[in-house]
Amino acid sequence: MTATTIAGRGQTVTFPDGFIWGSATAAYQVEGAAAEDGRGPSIWDTFSRRPGAIANGHNGDTACDHYHRYAADIGVMRELDLDVYRFSVAWPRVQPDGAGAINAAGLDFYEKLVDDLLEAGIAPYVTLYHWDLPQALEEFGGWTNRDTAYRFADYTKAVYDRLGDRVSTWMTINEPWVAAFLGYGIGVHAPGRTSSAEAFRAAHHLMLAHGLSVRALRGSGADEIALTLNLVPVVTPGQVNDPALVLSAADAEAVDRVDCLINRQFLDPALRGEYPEQVLKIVDRVAGLDHIRGGDLAIINQPIDLLGINYYTPCVVRSGPGEPANPAYPGTEDIEFAGAYAPTTATGWPIVPTGLSQLLVRLSRDYPEVGLLVTENGAAFDDVVSGERVHDADRTAYLEGHLRAAHAAIEAGADLRGYLVWSLLDNFEWAEGYNKRFGIVHVDFATQRRLLKDSALWFREVIQRNGLWKERARRPTLEEVAARAGVSRSTVSRVINGQATVSDKHRAIVMDAVNELGYVPNSAARSLVTQRTDTIGLVVLEAARGRGDDPMFSAAVRSAVHALEDEGKQVTLMLAGSTRSRLRVEQYVAAGHVDGVVVVSARGADPLLGTLVRTGIPIVSLGRPSVPIALPYVDSDDVGGAISAVTHLLGGGRRRIAMICGPLDSVAAQDRLAGYRDTLRDHGRRSIIAIGDLTRGSGGAAMRQLLQDDPDLDAVFAANDLMAIGALSVLHEAGRTVPGDVAVVGFDDIEAAAYTIPPLTTVRGHIEDRARTAVRLLLTQTEGGPVSSTILPTELVVREST
Repeated sequence: MTATTIAGRGQTVTFPDGFIWGSATAAYQVEGAAAEDGRGPSIWDTFSRRPGAIANGHNGDTACDHYHRYAADIGVMRELDLDVYRFSVAWPRVQPDGAGAINAAGLDFYEKLVDDLLEAGIAPYVTLYHWDLPQALEEFGGWTNRDTAYRFADYTKAVYDRLGDRVSTWMTINEPWVAAFLGYGIGVHAPGRTSSAEAFRAAHHLMLAHGLSVRALRGSGADEIALTLNLVPVVTPGQVNDPALVLSAADAEAVDRVDCLINRQFLDPALRGEYPEQVLKIVDRVAGLDHIRGGDLAIINQPIDLLGINYYTPCVVRSGPGEPANPAYPGTEDIEFAGAYAPTTATGWPIVPTGLSQLLVRLSRDYPEVGLLVTENGAAFDDVVSGERVHDADRTAYLEGHLRAAHAAIEAGADLRGYLVWSLLDNFEWAEGYNKRFGIVHVDFATQRRLLKDSALWFREVIQRNGLWKERARRPTLEEVAARAGVSRSTVSRVINGQATVSDKHRAIVMDAVNELGYVPNSAARSLVTQRTDTIGLVVLEAARGRGDDPMFSAAVRSAVHALEDEGKQVTLMLAGSTRSRLRVEQYVAAGHVDGVVVVSARGADPLLGTLVRTGIPIVSLGRPSVPIALPYVDSDDVGGAISAVTHLLGGGRRRIAMICGPLDSVAAQDRLAGYRDTLRDHGRRSIIAIGDLTRGSGGAAMRQLLQDDPDLDAVFAANDLMAIGALSVLHEAGRTVPGDVAVVGFDDIEAAAYTIPPLTTVRGHIEDRARTAVRLLLTQTEGGPVSSTILPTELVVREST
């Protein structure tokens, strides 16, 4: 398929003849009927019952009830003119124990589903594994057990024997990176294990299962076989908007290493029969290589016809000396995972359609032997049902942008055969439960009613014309709403921003027009009410609010206020503690009463942060957020500061160095702990750790425990100065001299550090500089300029305590 086949025809951007259009789901996400007709439990049935594992305690017991409603759902697919429906077979429905006896009733369901699809003129694309491993196999080690790969091949054969005469396209494993590293590495997916070594072993065995499955399918006569991977372009923040940007050697190395781990760890074994050398070095260091046996790569490297590509957002990284490894990407020390300067979805994922073009062109260039199929692409947004409509203009814009990117890739030579939107239905979204809606068809989970969203109606038109209009789809404007309602533009703006100055009568008229046209408010509407306010919001999140007695927290707030006032800005301080105050903050920011927001972050993952990001208002975080989110932040080099502190103690002849660590839900505490541990490990020393809560009292209590557990320790590094001061007091009480018996180092350089007895050696984090940098980044954003996160250096201040 070449660019010569897709010349523009009439008023459309046309895709090649025979281009495949479809949608996709996964068994556990839609089927329900978790205990019916002999189905056994999967790892997701078990994991979803673990307290706190799934948002709101949700599970897939019922999901979309597709098991009972598949016929009606096929009617929806037919209404949308889909060519293809990609679904997964639930292994525990076919083989409840993962081995041995086949459950005929389970295969009966899939046979009826396939037959009805074919009768409707829709091709069934079968995915054999979409993460629902039989729990019985997990009891024997799951994907860390090599035998699971062979059991998967047996299961493959059983499914093909029943459906192979009617199914032409088979997909083996879906997203082995996710199954291995989210499931076995960081534990946010089933089965919930947290071992980097097990993640690498699971990844290899998943790829081995793929190869064995392909052999089983080929031996049985399968027509078309695919492997489905979550693939991403790995770029720096600057490359998001400038792909041709020339990188520094350090950034280029960071990009290449992450690309090896997330992309080539799976592409190269499957398509070239080898692991990248850099991957093997990391695997050897983390897990050893005993699980990779002779002949494995030959098994994995079976010829396939299609490469399935699941694309949502790029992976944005850059060199970050001192950064600890990202737990989801073992081996990424000294790499910072940054956010993209781009709009985001409801999941906080940056929207970068050009990433799909880059990815498709690169794949066809590097792996020309295999055809490409976009097997998943879509987005979650906060949908609202208005009467009989769901006006999801943001999703339509997302899909259109990515389809235009796919078309551009075809014109550039990519061998792209088709596009499957994710997802057909709103469904059980794994760890997010039912909170995130990816479907082009709305599902009311209480009634199981299906309702086609505007994006579904738009997608049907795309399929029918096999292309897009040359001009992008345009969302209704504020002016059109005003004209339909017969009111002024400012009245519309006041209504959608919740202003109380509009009468109930006119409010109802405006909302009728909004619903009829499918208008989605944006920042332009807000600006009519507020124009430029010259006001900046300073939002203190709930976890930070209780730190008013922490001098560093107080200094952060004070410095941010002074920096804003120096720039001639008014400051609105907003405390987000109670549910009511959090809602008030969200509404105040969304209504456009401030030009931007500086968020004072503390420990813990606060969902208000993501909510504020989705308002579209410029935001900068003073402190690195504890969850990955597309948000610029300013912080100190906590890892580097800890390294300098511990190196100083080692240089002074100290050999038994303990650390009083802060709460481990604090990003700063995690980084300071990582610096401490890494430095001792590099010098062949063991870690000695006690936990405090950043207060003087907790530092004293931790010091008492350390003296009791290890009377011979000769140095203490505390994660903040208050805990270090508490440790000094206890050492004095215990008759230990400082620094003669025990040397002490703190962190932050609060004012009191210079006046302790003896004066405290500490790491200075320059809070005033951080605050001023955050303000500068925010003001750059408010003027429309691009910004990126900033890590400021720390400085060791040596005093008499060492």
